[in-house]
Amino acid sequence: MPFVKTEFPGLMVFEPNVFEDSRGYFFEAYNEKQFQQEAIDIRWVQDNQSSSSYGVIRGLHYQLPPHDQTKLVRVLRGKILDVVVDIRTGSPTFGKSFSKVLSAKNRRQLFIPKGFAHGFSVLSEKAEVLYKCDGFYNKESEGGIIYNDPALEIDWRIPAEAAIVSEKDKILPTLTDCRNSFVF
Repeated sequence: MPFVKTEFPGLMVFEPNVFEDSRGYFFEAYNEKQFQQEAIDIRWVQDNQSSSSYGVIRGLHYQLPPHDQTKLVRVLRGKILDVVVDIRTGSPTFGKSFSKVLSAKNRRQLFIPKGFAHGFSVLSEKAEVLYKCDGFYNKESEGGIIYNDPALEIDWRIPAEAAIVSEKDKILPTLTDCRNSFVF
């Protein structure tokens, strides 16, 4: 099975079966039946795509209920460090972070259930990231945690002087002070 479970309940790495030959490669980036075999019954309603340069750090973002989102993240070009923080009160991994390198070359995807803050840093010269969401964007439900919250100890693998962070993301609260209504 192409799913690799993590220590974080519900968070999984999806490693699709890739078929390569002299013409190139083929893989199923998403197959509903495969996901249902893992008890993941999702209706994706929105695809988001971003393009970023080396050093960009996006996040940590989430949407609060009832507009919370499950995401399936993959890289179309380049390489990123994908990072999530479990913000589900009562979870055995609450307040802990998980990171995984996703790239066009390794074709890994991260399945992120509701209740996680999400972000990524760009490790290659450029990166194009695509992620599916099971809920629509809702501005009033936006939540976030500052990327450099000392309590999270996230190594974004970008030197501080090379980090490119939006003004919006620079003023996000810490995990302790963020808006949060997720319960495990």
